[in-house]
Amino acid sequence: MQDIAGRLTEELQSKTSFTIPFFGGSSIPVPTSAVVTWGIMAFLMILTLIFVRNLQMVPKKPQVVLEGLVGFINDFFTDILGQHGKMYAPYLGTVLIYLAFSNLMGLFGITPPTKDLNVTAGLAFMSIILIEFSGIHAKGFKGYIKSFAHPMPAMTPFNILELFIRPLSLCMRLFGNIFGGFVIMELIKLLVPAVIPVPFSFYFDIFDGLLQAYVFVFLTSLFMQEKLEA
Repeated sequence: MQDIAGRLTEELQSKTSFTIPFFGGSSIPVPTSAVVTWGIMAFLMILTLIFVRNLQMVPKKPQVVLEGLVGFINDFFTDILGQHGKMYAPYLGTVLIYLAFSNLMGLFGITPPTKDLNVTAGLAFMSIILIEFSGIHAKGFKGYIKSFAHPMPAMTPFNILELFIRPLSLCMRLFGNIFGGFVIMELIKLLVPAVIPVPFSFYFDIFDGLLQAYVFVFLTSLFMQEKLEA
């Protein structure tokens, strides 16, 4: 058991892929999660260049699939945010696609970037900035400040507290689910390394990974919808 615990602890530690030399003999460590994220970005950019070439008025099957995906993402977020929030659909759709690909990395034996707390914290921070910006953009700065007293002035401290609770909940929910699934899969692989881990891998890496990507952007859009309300 000590050997298993030691191997699991080693797998869970944040790893550095390489370092960038800096002034004064110091160096900047580049974590594996950042390198994997760069790889996902490059892969998505290549897919984008491939699928947007030679677009036609009468689309062929690949173009139909691409247009259907874009239309689904736009309609999904527009239904939640309304027409006033349609401008935020491209960002939310991009985060959804990134998280989906990130959480599927386990299928290829690559540690998902979302297993790194820094990644999920960064995504949560960007989400809360977008949430608060949407409220300011929709209501103006004065209306945004007044919204903290909604529905009654006594709720002001609690509404202010939500500024810290929401990003923390978004971060820990995403990190906790991906991290927990990774721990369970590593334990299964260490204890029963043959065929049994395969169905569990399909659940944690595909179903649960895609589900967590959906939940993250869905909650972000719901919080934005509250800010966009008149």
